[in-house]
Amino acid sequence: MADLPVACTLSPAALKARRENLLNALVRRAKESRELPTGYRLRFAAEGDILSEIARTVDAERQCCRFLRFTVSIEPDDGPISVDLTGPAGTREFLAAMFNL
Repeated sequence: MADLPVACTLSPAALKARRENLLNALVRRAKESRELPTGYRLRFAAEGDILSEIARTVDAERQCCRFLRFTVSIEPDDGPISVDLTGPAGTREFLAAMFNL
């Protein structure tokens, strides 16, 4: 894979709208966020429509923030769902600034 820049390809207005809606809605539903060496792990309770919301958000984000790697982990027996957002150097700082993590 080519080295992709740690940058969003959305216009400033589109980025602001996305940050205020889809992304922040998901981050707010996280029960926990934890720093990883190259990003963050968000942990969710397995309730309601959270899995479909995660899928919608990942699908949207992978198109504008092509450098991000998403790893979804679903624990058995209605256990928690984790989403790792990782990428190249600078990803953790990018995410922290974007979501106030």
